[in-house]
Amino acid sequence: MRVIDYFKRGLRHGPARAAFADETGVVSWAEADARVEALASALAAAGLKAGDRIGVFSPNDPAAFVAILAAFRLGAVWTPINARNSEAANRHWLGLSRCQALFYHSSLEAEALALAPVLAAPGLTVCLDREGSGGSPSLERFAAGDYPPAPEPPDGADIIASLFPTGGTTGLSKAALWSLQTWETLVGAFWQCLPSPEPPVHLVAGPMTHAAGVLALCAIAGGATNVILKKPSPDLILEAIERHRITHLYLPPTVVYGLLDHPGVRERDFSSLRYLVIAASPISPAKLREAMAVFGPVVCQCYGQAEAPMFLTFLSTCDLAAGPEARWSSCGRSTLATRLGVMGSDGAMLGAGQRGEIVARGNLTMVGYDGAPEATAAITSDGWRRTGDVGFQDEAGFVYIVDRAKDMIITGGFNVFSAEVEQVILEHPSVLDCAVIGVPDPKWGEAVKAVVELKLGAVLAPEDVIALVRERLGPVHAPKSVEIWRALPRSPAGKVVKAEIRERFWRGRERAVG
Repeated sequence: MRVIDYFKRGLRHGPARAAFADETGVVSWAEADARVEALASALAAAGLKAGDRIGVFSPNDPAAFVAILAAFRLGAVWTPINARNSEAANRHWLGLSRCQALFYHSSLEAEALALAPVLAAPGLTVCLDREGSGGSPSLERFAAGDYPPAPEPPDGADIIASLFPTGGTTGLSKAALWSLQTWETLVGAFWQCLPSPEPPVHLVAGPMTHAAGVLALCAIAGGATNVILKKPSPDLILEAIERHRITHLYLPPTVVYGLLDHPGVRERDFSSLRYLVIAASPISPAKLREAMAVFGPVVCQCYGQAEAPMFLTFLSTCDLAAGPEARWSSCGRSTLATRLGVMGSDGAMLGAGQRGEIVARGNLTMVGYDGAPEATAAITSDGWRRTGDVGFQDEAGFVYIVDRAKDMIITGGFNVFSAEVEQVILEHPSVLDCAVIGVPDPKWGEAVKAVVELKLGAVLAPEDVIALVRERLGPVHAPKSVEIWRALPRSPAGKVVKAEIRERFWRGRERAVG
């Protein structure tokens, strides 16, 4: 199945039904289909073709979804661009992905035009919501020509449909290749785990460049209405659930925590909810229980990553209700199209209860990293994809994540690569060395923390470190706290021993993740 085929299947549930809704109004399925076809035709007339890379750089917006679907209709490769990334990170990503066209929202126009020179030919830029600057047409004007229909997109399991950004020890993205087979397996897992007798009403609260957007595209196969929020604020989420009678909702733990602490949340009407899916980072078992009490028996979890999206495992409401106390710390069992195992450092597969690296195989895993065979080989072992997460399986097959092998922090559902933050801090003239780690935080799951060793006689205010990183990398990467130590612990080879630093903050906890 091609991704656009799922959209066409959803159209058959009723052309007059709402496909997208936001604060500005409603776009019907028939209107969305007409816009997708017109935009795909315009892209073909502009010289874009199947296999070309098309970037979408926007906050949550119905027009951005139309651009994504038009890329799929053309058979092009969707390349999501994170609006919260620094310009340097997005410049790297556009170059790495060899992006050839960029659809952007006017709120990001300055950043988009700064990125335009990185685009490969034809270097097309289109503004989603109005006439753009620097010669960029509006989406409406660009798609208004009398063009012949776009050619039918190619079909085949190995055809690449999406590039998703991931990262490495330097913090620079790699491009995870998702084929049509990856998408087909993902959509199948969505409907396996979240069946619905009626078309879902799905709330896109998180960034559409991440899990919320992916789930929206999965939901369209069943004729879903995707209700789109500009930002995941508790007030907007609670109002949308009641107003639109939301049935499906994904949230990262940090947003769930905010909702649980919101005044009056226990008096709101959640009777429409069928599934509240929690993902992106581990959730506190106590908060998971509280969420079940507040939102009802609709809370579930899934586990995945850019290299194997969303549904490596699934933990249903029934799994929690019928299981032992320990199961509230699990992320569920492998889904039908996925094989999971736990691998020791010697490459041998481990038995129940034994801790090692979680590995996966099956059609849900990515094809590989685009243009990086060495990086692909580094996470591949005898056909298994290494996740970088440390955990174990119990006798019933439930998976428990206890630590991360990768030197990465997940804060509020966003990945922060510590080496990238460290490189910025090390540029400060007062800093001799530093270590950036994730520490437990009741809101973010993990909070970014910097531990700094100063040069002899130097002085430095913690606020200066936070401001420096915020300016260079943005608020997600900025440390929430900074400690200045006389000396950092080091190995005999002189390397900073981050595990020893991290252990001081996680001591006494069962899990070394948020």
